[in-house]
Amino acid sequence: MITGGAGFIGSHLADALLAKGYAVRVLDDLSTGKPSNLPLADPRVELIEGNVADASLVSQAMQGCCAVAHLAAVASVQASVDDPVQTHQSNFIGTLNVCEAMREHGVKRVLFASSAAVYGNNGEGQSIDEDTAKAPLTPYASDKLASEYYLDFYRRQHGLEPAIFRFFNIFGPRQDPSSPYSGVISIFSERAQQGLPITVFGDGEQTRDFVYVGDLVQVLVQAIEAPQLEVGAVNVGLNQATTLKQMLAALAEVVGALPPISYGPARAGDIRHSRAGNQRLLQRFTFPEPTPMSVGLARLMGR
Repeated sequence: MITGGAGFIGSHLADALLAKGYAVRVLDDLSTGKPSNLPLADPRVELIEGNVADASLVSQAMQGCCAVAHLAAVASVQASVDDPVQTHQSNFIGTLNVCEAMREHGVKRVLFASSAAVYGNNGEGQSIDEDTAKAPLTPYASDKLASEYYLDFYRRQHGLEPAIFRFFNIFGPRQDPSSPYSGVISIFSERAQQGLPITVFGDGEQTRDFVYVGDLVQVLVQAIEAPQLEVGAVNVGLNQATTLKQMLAALAEVVGALPPISYGPARAGDIRHSRAGNQRLLQRFTFPEPTPMSVGLARLMGR
C-alpha cells in the first residue's frame, strides 16, 4: 500500500512497483494528489479515497498488504504553521494509525517519507549527515521527527521494519507548480514555459541538493525488497550543492532563452545552503547514476 500514492512521489513509486509485478493499493485523500497520476485502468491498481487520519479506514486498507510506503502528508510547511492542529492529524496521527494498522494485520515493512526539515538550520553550509543535531523549526518538521521516533518504538516493541528516508529537494514530473509551496524547480519551470517573469528571493547563490524523482524511487523499491534493513534514518541527496543560478542555467538549456529574472529580498526563515551527506545512502543501497539536472528538467516539462 502507498499512502499518498496519487501524489508526486507516490505515483512514481506506484509505476515502479507495477513494472516489477506488484499489485498496488493507494490510500489518498486527493487534496493534492490526482487520480490521473495513476494507471487506474490497470486491474492491479486500487485507489481508496480517504485520509490517513481515519484510523478505521487505514486498518481496512491495510488488509492483505505485504508492505507499506507511508508518503501521505500535508507537505506544506506554511500550512503547518498556519494550522498546526489540522496538519498534525495527517502528518503525525496518520503515521500512528499506519503503525497501529500494521501491528493489527501483521505487516512488517514500512517506508516513511521524512524530511531534511528535521535538521532545521543545523549543519547549514556543510554536508549534513544523519547524526547532525535535530532542530525542527515548524510543526511540519516536528511531526516528521516525532513520526521517526514512533516508528522506531514500533520497531522495538512490535517488530516493524521501518526504512526512514529524509528527503532533500526532490523534483520531476507530476510535481504541482500551482501550489505556492511547490519546489522551486517546478515553479520556475512552469513560468519559463509560459514566458512569465521569474522572481528569485535572494541573490541566487543559495544552494539546494536536488534529486530526480526517478532516482529516488529506485532506492525506495530496493528498501521494499531488501531481505533485511539496517536501523536508522537515511538522507536522500546527492551531496551536491546546486545554486539557484546554476539551476536556472540548466533550465535555459531546455527552454532556450529564459524570461526576465528579478531578484527580491531573501525570505525570512529560508535556509541558505542545504547539502545532504549521503554516505549511509550509498552504503545501504545501490544508487543509480544521478539523472542530470537538464534531463530531469526536460522530463518535468514534457520535452
